[in-house]
Amino acid sequence: MPETLALSGPVCVVGLGLMGTAIAGRLLDAGCDVRVWNRSPARAVPLLARGACWTDDPLGECHLVVVSLYDGAAVRAVMAPWLARSAPGRVVVDTSTVDPATTESLAGVARARGLAWLDAPISGSSVQTARGEATVLIGGPAEDVAALGALWEILGGHWHHVGPTGSASRMKLVTNLVLGLNRAALAEGLVLADVLGIDAQAALDVLRDSPAASRQMETKGPKMVAGDFSVQARLGQHLKDVDLILEAAADAGVTLMLATAHRALLDAAVAAGLGDLDNSAIIGAYRPPGPRHGGGHPT
Repeated sequence: MPETLALSGPVCVVGLGLMGTAIAGRLLDAGCDVRVWNRSPARAVPLLARGACWTDDPLGECHLVVVSLYDGAAVRAVMAPWLARSAPGRVVVDTSTVDPATTESLAGVARARGLAWLDAPISGSSVQTARGEATVLIGGPAEDVAALGALWEILGGHWHHVGPTGSASRMKLVTNLVLGLNRAALAEGLVLADVLGIDAQAALDVLRDSPAASRQMETKGPKMVAGDFSVQARLGQHLKDVDLILEAAADAGVTLMLATAHRALLDAAVAAGLGDLDNSAIIGAYRPPGPRHGGGHPT
C-alpha cells in the first residue's frame, strides 16, 4: 500500500443500517465519491438523494470498501463472494462488531488474494458517529493503518491503533462491556431514585455532578428521563454484543458475573418488546418505558 491513501477515488460503504448510514454521511460531507450497497436497496434511497451512487460490485469499483453489517455471519456471507473474485490491492475496513475469529479468518482470505483487511469497530452510537464524536478502534498492520489516516479523520479523528488484525474486535468487546454496564447502572439508579420519591431529572443532575458520573449520563440519561427511545443503537443488537463478550470470556476461561447479570436484564427487556428500541430502553426492563418525573411507586 502507498504511504498515504487520499480518499479521492470512490469509496464504498457496504451495509446501510444506523451505523453504515452515519459513516456514508460523514464521507459525503467530506466531499468523497461515495458508492453504497445494502441487502435491502430501499435503505440507500436517502443517501442516493444526497449524492451517493449505488454499486453491485464494491471491490470491483472501489479501492476502499468500508463494511458495517450486523454480525460476523453477515460479514462473511456478504464479503466472501466479493473477496473470491477481487483484484489485489483493495482495502477493506470492517467497522462491524464481530467475533475476533471471524475477523482473523476473513483477513486471512483477503491477504491470500493480495487485499488488506482491517478491523475498525466504532465505539459510539450512530448519532455520535454522524457528529464525528465516536471513537474508532483499529486492528491491522501499522503501515496500513497509517495509510488510511484520511479516513480516520473523516470519521471524527478519535481513533486508536490497538494492535494486529483482530485486536480491535477484541477491544470492542471490552469497551462494550464497560459501556453497557454503565448504561445498565444508570437505568437501575434512576429506577431506585424514582421509587424513593426523587425527581428523575434532579437525580440525573446530581449523578452528573458526582463521582458516579459517566458519559452515558450525557448521551442516554436524558432519553431515560424523557422516555424517548428513538433509536441511536438498538437494544437487541447490544444483547448480541453481550453474547459475544460472554463467549470470548468463556473461551478464555473467565466468568464475567456482571456481564452475565446484564445479559439477563437485556433478555428481559427484549422479552418485553424493547429490542428494536434504543438501548437506553433497558430501563424498561424494570417498568414500562415512559417519562418519569419522580415520586410515586414503581409500576
